[in-house]
Amino acid sequence: MTLKATPLNSAHRAAGAKMVDFGGWDMPVNYGSQIAEHDAVRQDAGMFDVSHMCVVDIEGANARPFLRHLLANDVAKLQAPGKALYSCMLNPQGGVIDDLIVYFFGEHWFRLVVNAGTAEKDIAWIRERNETSGSGLKITPRRSDINADPQGGAIALIAVQGPNARAKAWDVLPQTRAASENLKPFNAAIVEDTPFGEVMVARTGYTGEDGFEIGVPADRAEALWNALLGAGVKPAGLGARDTLRLEAGMNLYGQDMDDTISPLDAGLAWTVVLDAERDFVGKDALQLHGQRQQFVGLILRDKGGILRAHQKVVAGSGNAGEITSGTFSPSMQAAIALARVPLDVAVGDTVHVEIRDKKLAASVVKLPFVRNGKVLAA
Repeated sequence: MTLKATPLNSAHRAAGAKMVDFGGWDMPVNYGSQIAEHDAVRQDAGMFDVSHMCVVDIEGANARPFLRHLLANDVAKLQAPGKALYSCMLNPQGGVIDDLIVYFFGEHWFRLVVNAGTAEKDIAWIRERNETSGSGLKITPRRSDINADPQGGAIALIAVQGPNARAKAWDVLPQTRAASENLKPFNAAIVEDTPFGEVMVARTGYTGEDGFEIGVPADRAEALWNALLGAGVKPAGLGARDTLRLEAGMNLYGQDMDDTISPLDAGLAWTVVLDAERDFVGKDALQLHGQRQQFVGLILRDKGGILRAHQKVVAGSGNAGEITSGTFSPSMQAAIALARVPLDVAVGDTVHVEIRDKKLAASVVKLPFVRNGKVLAA
């Protein structure tokens, strides 16, 4: 099977990246030292190729009512052009089909950015709902797989993250500064006249640091990547992306939640608007079942193990939960994890994690562990 490849694939290989199969995509896990890449994002500026994620444009007169029914969060909140919203898209059973970002650029134009591994099922689901609802919308995936025919003008995505990320991005894209300098988090601007064509500059990210996610025409992505390299932005791979997002307490689809897990049990209740007026797919199931577990952070206190997904977590009451993601935190120099645990567990409690034949003590903490370069959980 031929792996999908982003427009930056040759740049990664030229830089000596270690490439891996990531959900069917040929992606860089690191360029040498994963720790150095992690630290660059926390202390300066790093960049990630996230072009395996898929931009989907939704256009038409019924775009807003369609998305109000499709998503668990309410796009009625999106009034100013460029405003973005994080949401889950649910199945009728209340499970998470995907977690995504939706951008509002006009009453007839919304843009979704969906996860790489779920893109095909997402697009099929959206198209099915469009057809059955009679919404008459134009659904345009703009996926940038260089091994396939581009659809609707392929868009590559580069995330530039870190305390100096925005300044270094402006060094390369000075044309975007006026439109993006005063953007608040979860807002975006589209700038047409740049050396790299029309770009979308979004103040979003997946690391717990400030920065931009930049959408660029796929055929100009490598030129932008190289320009950012020249401005001192360090390339970072999937390894650093995972430790950074886990420190920031951010869910990874397929690991921390999936189509069998309710957002209420995955720490994402804040993304669900359960008001009386609006109906949305999965609402009935959420109201019927409510929250059955809670999502917390764990810091390992005993020596002798690393926290990993699927390890059993035993609370003081004897009730059990499970780690969903775990790693060794470079910022904290400690083993940390995200976990779904019983509702009777409280922040500050000690639980025990079953690692091989041991039961090791861990502290329950409020997420995130790290944000904007500062350790918040200890």
